[in-house]
Amino acid sequence: MASHVPVVEINDVSKRFIIRKEKSLKERLVNAGRSKQFKEDFWALKNVSLEIESGSTIGLIGPNGSGKSTLLKTIGGIIQPTSGSVQRRGRLAALLELGAGFHQDLTGRENVYLNASILGLSRRQTDLYFDDIVEFSGIKDFIDTQVKFYSSGMYVRLAFAVAVHVDPDLLLVDEVLAVGDEAFQRKCLDKIRSFQAEGRTIVLVTHSLGQVTELCDRAVLLSKGQVMFDGVPHEAVRDFRDILEERRVDEVTAKAEKAHEPVQEGRVVETVVFARGREVGDDIHPGDDIIIRATFEHPTGIDDWIAAVQIDSTMGTAVYGTASPRFENVHLPRLTSPRTIEFVIKNAQFGTGRYFINTSLMDKEKRHLHDAVQNATFEVPYYPLAVGVLHAEPEMRDLGA
Repeated sequence: MASHVPVVEINDVSKRFIIRKEKSLKERLVNAGRSKQFKEDFWALKNVSLEIESGSTIGLIGPNGSGKSTLLKTIGGIIQPTSGSVQRRGRLAALLELGAGFHQDLTGRENVYLNASILGLSRRQTDLYFDDIVEFSGIKDFIDTQVKFYSSGMYVRLAFAVAVHVDPDLLLVDEVLAVGDEAFQRKCLDKIRSFQAEGRTIVLVTHSLGQVTELCDRAVLLSKGQVMFDGVPHEAVRDFRDILEERRVDEVTAKAEKAHEPVQEGRVVETVVFARGREVGDDIHPGDDIIIRATFEHPTGIDDWIAAVQIDSTMGTAVYGTASPRFENVHLPRLTSPRTIEFVIKNAQFGTGRYFINTSLMDKEKRHLHDAVQNATFEVPYYPLAVGVLHAEPEMRDLGA
């Protein structure tokens, strides 16, 4: 298809679902005359307008319940919008739910032909693709087994294999790349890259922000059914992390307001993080000295206590950690009233992304008295030459033949 032609046009689309509060059929019958009191409107999408051009790869991101999957199903024609319209051109292949379109009592072979026919292929065309589909799926030994006996990984292998072999102009993918072993995930990503090289259009819903920045040339951030950002992937990811951080802070605040029980074993009062010479909340750049200040207290007093900090990536992986016993020249006095400890990480070389700080108060036996999980955060700006949690400046040379 010609480039720069909209494959999908979404015009002011809204989608409403009705949430019923009755828990049983009996309650529905009893409340039939006053049903408005027992149901609630939920708008999964609100006035969404987008154009998706041929040959582009679009990532849909956002918190749970933001409307990503609803929008993808609307694009695929699986659900109809309450208002607005969706126009689509070309052959569509969709991987929206695990095993969607599979019949439980049919074998894998029979489901290949069933799915291919739904996607617009004749039996003769499916015959030509069949061996490639089975080879790609890697489940040749189970192709004549009923799919109700398949594992979740086998389901998605076969569904993905059918979808990518029906010559689609538009491929819709909803989180299925997270299923299967690493080898199959690499095969799926390689297939998507080959589709990109062929100029096909892909719309991808994923919680893997690394896939968005790596695969997509555009990202759409949804929150509460509305488009919050539409543009460069790394900027969409940054804004998404800001939304997640706001939610985290709200949850921590709400939890703190509910906690009225007296602290028996001490606690982490507060943690702040900033770069030397800058304010709290500013971005931290590679090469900065990172200062982490944590305040601790104990209601009755404790000797030989330990202060510890750990820095996690957005995936929850510990990328750095240290604790007071590692410093032979530091002895912490008895902890009673609030005491602030400062850790300095010199010449820090963290890669692009958001990082979270966990602070712990432990006793001399290294038992955790209180863990303040993700109680501080910092952001490292986008770096176009590399990805990952380590920052290093790359060089490249062509050494010739």
